[in-house]
Amino acid sequence: MNNSIVNVPTPVNEPIKNYKPNSPERESVLATYKALKDSTTDVKMWIGGKFIESSKTSSMSPPHDHKHILGKYYLAEKKHVEMAIESALDAKEKWAGMRWEERAAIFLKAAELVAGPYRDRINAATMLAQSKTIFQAEIDAACELVDFLKFNVHSMQHIYSQQPKSDSGVWNRLGYRPLEGFVYAVTPFNFTAISGNLPGSAAMMGNTVVWKPSDHQIFSAKIVIDIFREAGLPDGVINAVYGDPEMITNTILESKHFAGIHFTGSTSVFKGLWKKIGGNIENYNSYPRIVGETGGKDFIIGHKSADVDEFVTAVIRGAFEFQGQKCSAASRVYVPSSKSKEFFKKLESEIAKIKMGSPEDFKNFMTAVIHEASFDKLVEAIENAKSDKDAEVIIGGGYDKSKGYFIEPTVIKTSNPKYYSMETELFGPVVTIYEYDDNKWDETLKIVDETSEYALTGAVFCEDRYILSDAVNKLKNCAGNFYINDKCTGAVVGQQPFGGARGSGTNDKAGSYLNLLRWVSPRLIKEVFVPPKDFKYPFMG
Repeated sequence: MNNSIVNVPTPVNEPIKNYKPNSPERESVLATYKALKDSTTDVKMWIGGKFIESSKTSSMSPPHDHKHILGKYYLAEKKHVEMAIESALDAKEKWAGMRWEERAAIFLKAAELVAGPYRDRINAATMLAQSKTIFQAEIDAACELVDFLKFNVHSMQHIYSQQPKSDSGVWNRLGYRPLEGFVYAVTPFNFTAISGNLPGSAAMMGNTVVWKPSDHQIFSAKIVIDIFREAGLPDGVINAVYGDPEMITNTILESKHFAGIHFTGSTSVFKGLWKKIGGNIENYNSYPRIVGETGGKDFIIGHKSADVDEFVTAVIRGAFEFQGQKCSAASRVYVPSSKSKEFFKKLESEIAKIKMGSPEDFKNFMTAVIHEASFDKLVEAIENAKSDKDAEVIIGGGYDKSKGYFIEPTVIKTSNPKYYSMETELFGPVVTIYEYDDNKWDETLKIVDETSEYALTGAVFCEDRYILSDAVNKLKNCAGNFYINDKCTGAVVGQQPFGGARGSGTNDKAGSYLNLLRWVSPRLIKEVFVPPKDFKYPFMG
């Protein structure tokens, strides 16, 4: 019997390794990268603690070397999705009944496995399959995943400790039940940490999960599964299926036991899911929780008082790190006329220094975009800008998919603040810049607020505190994560809870207790120690 009230270890953000030349971590991750590249990996579905094959497979290739085959993964049939649902339901009672600190221990162990013995492997896999540089892989697959696991455990303890007031003779207490049914987790290609967090956070709170990772992230998702297994996650708590998103989703949403969805992906897909859930609402045992982080058309606006060097650095890092394939990436920029000449000169000279190629070469700042469909979409936008009367490509604009899906860092300048690439998410290394009149600051703030359907991230560069205060207020609804004199990417778990509103999602702030609250259903218990024995009240005489 354990009657103790425990405290989990206080989380600290995982230190980022620098991978300098001749450092041991650099040599180690490169050796692992080569070993993974030179081997063949078969990724099977993970259902009920067993690895499951199917009759159909699909191949995996690096975006920067698309003719190279890393291996294959097995595509789910409807029966496999049904198996995953059944496994989640079978595991639910025992998992939900486990003491919370035992669940916590599993995910704390997973964090230590990521930070230690699995660090090279998960980083190298992310470099290979998602074409991330070592730095982008390190801050994502290693550090952010560790942080999600540790800080979520800390947040879990915080939630469970929140209890109502009790009066004399009455004891009120809250129990935080997992949702009644199972949770569906859908994760994107661009962050390995998200692939661990979306199913992991729901499971941590006592739920069981059916998880569908992106087809373009399965290579590293397999390592997440290996980590959870080694950490001691019981069979059936998280079940992974791959393949046709429509078939998998429809099968999931047909189940009366569907209790919620934890989603990161496109806005259009999320809206479609919401409609399907609404259409099936009569079939469910309870109202499903719908949690989503979706698209962005993220902005940086510079005031005339902005430091140009700082402004330019934020644009380059915000727009071109990981090839602009972050929902938080800077993709529309507003430059004051008084600073435009200096800004564009500096921007061009700095972009000229950017090297692009395989992540195996650590001198490269950029690599390839994720797949051919993304490449083609970006090429179309670039070519349109070259011919449109109110836009011009002033930097970059080149592309090549002969070996990998490479798009040069590209800058479009437009005279129309509502130009296509100012409004539409492209999800690649393309940023569009609008030059505004210094005297139209307030008008430009209004344009920033009203230009896009999204409201994920945004940044303002300014040295005038009065102006900053006004901008923070006027732009309060167009970014869930707002940055002052910093790029609009790079939210750190435990420091900057992440999420946006409007077309960018439900703003449930991943990496904080706010998100974890969505995966519990509180129950209030009131106990009266000495109940009354007479129905009459004093006023009755």
